[in-house]
Amino acid sequence: MSFRRRLRRIITPWTILGSLFVGFSLLLLALLVFWLALPDPAPAGIPTAALTIVANPTATPTEVLPTQTERPTPTMTPTALPTPLPGQVALGAYVEIKGTGSDGLRLRMEPGLSSRIRFIGQESEVFRVEDGPVELDGYSWWYLVAPFDEARNGWAVSNFLVIIQNP
Repeated sequence: MSFRRRLRRIITPWTILGSLFVGFSLLLLALLVFWLALPDPAPAGIPTAALTIVANPTATPTEVLPTQTERPTPTMTPTALPTPLPGQVALGAYVEIKGTGSDGLRLRMEPGLSSRIRFIGQESEVFRVEDGPVELDGYSWWYLVAPFDEARNGWAVSNFLVIIQNP
């Protein structure tokens, strides 16, 4: 039997009509599923919610939290401060956080391990020494202020501070 004859036996008018019927049925089924998946329209009179995206602030807040107490401003004595030995932390010096790894250094509200943490200073971050030392809990505590953002301030232990040249 030749190829054409076998093909005519397979493709008959009934085969073509059956194929069209199955295709049309599948198309209707797909349209029905799509129509059922559409969300319901909002009822009349009820406003549609609008989403507004607001960027996070990038500046450090400067206000004092309600549980914080204001730190009194240190009074300057008329006598000149002694010149610190090279490599030692002293008032007015600039220090860099070193040796904390990825943990950072906790800067606290007051000197002492029981004081509340204000923020975490990152490795290699630079601060100016404003007050101290205060010996407490077996550590020397220094009050540090970030030179470019004075709201970033707090007490830190000297174990992770290294003196640097003025930035």
